[in-house]
Formats: sequence, C-alpha cells, structure tokens
Amino acid sequence: MNTVRYDLPEVDDFTRPYWEAAAEGRLLVRRCADCGRAHHYPREFCPYCWAGEERVTWEQAGGRAVLYTWSVIHRNDLPPFGERVPYVAAVVDLEEGPRLMTELVVSGGGASGAVLGGAGALLGGAGFGGFGLGGAGLRVGMPLEVAFREAAEGVWVPVFGVVAER
Repeated sequence: MNTVRYDLPEVDDFTRPYWEAAAEGRLLVRRCADCGRAHHYPREFCPYCWAGEERVTWEQAGGRAVLYTWSVIHRNDLPPFGERVPYVAAVVDLEEGPRLMTELVVSGGGASGAVLGGAGALLGGAGFGGFGLGGAGLRVGMPLEVAFREAAEGVWVPVFGVVAER
C-alpha cells in the first residue's frame, strides 16, 4: 500500500524549471521586468504590478536569507512529518526580497546550495533542546543560507541552515 506524502510538490510544466534547479542545488525566484521586484512562490504573472508571463522570468537567487519567524512543530500526523518531529518550520526573507516558507536544518557546511542527503540534520531532532541551537538560540533576523534536501528520489526541496553572523 502506498502512503500519501504531504511533503512533495506537484511538479507541472510551469514549475518544472524551479524543481530541476533545486535538484542541481540552485534556488530560483521569479523577477518582473516591469517593476523589477522578485517574488516567490512562482507565478506566471507579477503579483505586484500584474505584468504578464512574457515580462516575468526565472532568476537564480543568491541563497542567503534572514529568519522572519519560526515554530517548533512537536506533532504532525500527516506522513511523513510525524517521523520527523520535532522540527522547525520557518518563514525566511531572501536577500532578493521574497519571503518563503521552509524548514530549518543544521547545514554545517555553510556553502550556499549545499546538498543534504536523506532527512538532513534537522534542527528539531535530537539535541535541539527547545529553542537552543548550539547554545546560540534562534532569533528573528539571524542569517541563513539555503541547502537542499532530497525529499524523495529525484525530488529536492530548499531548506535553510543557520550561518555565522555576516
């Protein structure tokens, strides 16, 4: 019996470039040629000035962000999240401007675009100790960097890890 997974994207023709880039360790955002603003989640039009698809293009993001808010999830009955509790769900602000939902992990390497095998080192796992992170703790505005975790065979999702102060 196949278990339904609630952590996997529904890839379509429009979002395929985003997910292919993620599998290569690159984070993409959409940028409008009319107003110049970047946005995420990917849309075929600009949500700020309503420019059409022909004026909005994919752009590689630098991978740096700051923590906007977070929540430590202690219970989630949807597969496969229940196997990963506790974990840290977060909203981050990319340097390019867009805000996105993600998961915080211990990336360790500090290199933008690092690839994490399996579940990665989840902040919420053993040793998380409440809000502690190596004794430093999470705080709004702390610097983060993108990494990519393989959620299923061939499906990579962006996650963020804490980096040294800039």
